Parts: sequence; C-alpha cells; structure tokens
Amino acid sequence: MSNQVFATKGNLINSKKSLELAKMGYDLMDRKRNVLIREMMSLVDKVKILRDDITQSYSQAYYLLQQANVSNGLITSIANQVHIEKDVQISYRSVMGIEVPTVIYEHKEPKMEYGFEISSSRVDEAFVQFNRVKDLTMILAEVDNSVYRLANAIRKTQKRANALKNIFIPNLEDQIKFITEALEEKEREEFSRLKVIKSNKQKNLED
Repeated sequence: MSNQVFATKGNLINSKKSLELAKMGYDLMDRKRNVLIREMMSLVDKVKILRDDITQSYSQAYYLLQQANVSNGLITSIANQVHIEKDVQISYRSVMGIEVPTVIYEHKEPKMEYGFEISSSRVDEAFVQFNRVKDLTMILAEVDNSVYRLANAIRKTQKRANALKNIFIPNLEDQIKFITEALEEKEREEFSRLKVIKSNKQKNLED
C-alpha cells in the first residue's frame, strides 16, 4: 500500500487520522464482540437446560398420552376440542445493534375444554404436560434463535476486528513509516542542497 501513496505532508496527516480511526474502530469492535459473547454465553446454558427439560416433558407427555389411549381408547375426539393457541407475537430487542427475538404470549393455566364424561385423569395429566411442552418450546425458540443471531454477529464482528488488526492497521503503520522516511529524506536532500548553494555563494563572495 505504501508505495502507492505520494509522500506528502497532507498524505501523512490523512494517514495518521486514518490510523487513529482504525484503532478506535478495532477497540469498538472488540468491546462489541465481548458484550455479544457475554450475552450469548448467558443464553447457551439456558438452551441446554430447556432442551433437557423439553425432552423429559415430551417423554412424560407421550407416556401419559399412551396411557390415556389405553384407558379411553383413541382420544382424537377429545383432542379436537382443545383450543389452539394463536395469540403469540414476536418482538425484538437490540443487543449492541443486533436484533434478538422476544416471544410474547400470555401464559394461561391449562383449561380442560373437553367433557369430563369422556375424559380421565390420564387425559388431564397428558393435556397439562403437553401444555408445559408448548410453553417450553416457545421459550426455547426465543433463546435458541437469539443464540444463533448472536453467534453469527460475533463471527462477523471478529472477522472485521481481525481485518482491522491484521491488515488495515499494519498497512497504515507501514504507510506512515514510508511517508515519514521519504519526507525526512527530502528534508535532508533539501538541507544538503541549500548548504551547497550557501557554500557556493560564500566562495563567490570571497572571489
């Protein structure tokens, strides 16, 4: 890069300003990366806990459903009477400029909407357990998607920070060094030229 720049004082000033901005940019990128990592790590453990909880809840729910089928026969007619949750909305919050989702829904205690005459305690238990799975799944969707978005942002931020640290900043430092040395060489040459002129004038006066 340095050999493509003219060695002028204006370019030296501009290069120093660019270097200062590049270093500031790197510091900002590094701080942003650290904040994003902290945010992501706080969610990673939560994802694992939620997945384990959902796996156990699903197992329990399907076991109870199987028991309900045994005691009540096929419970399709009961399932058809269950209200389907539709009041779910997604909003977003910003973490260092990165939008992460928030699932908004009103948690309600399970309401048995089917007739008791065709139900049983097993059906009720299965219904409650599947409702719990539904709630956990919505929370997991929010957290899991947040982790994905944060991880993607961290990769991009790290890539930009590395480019500044390993490419742009060293190139600018080399450029400043090249211009500085070239200007110093010009000053030495100019000083020598003026010295020769002065010496020649002095000789002419003496003659």
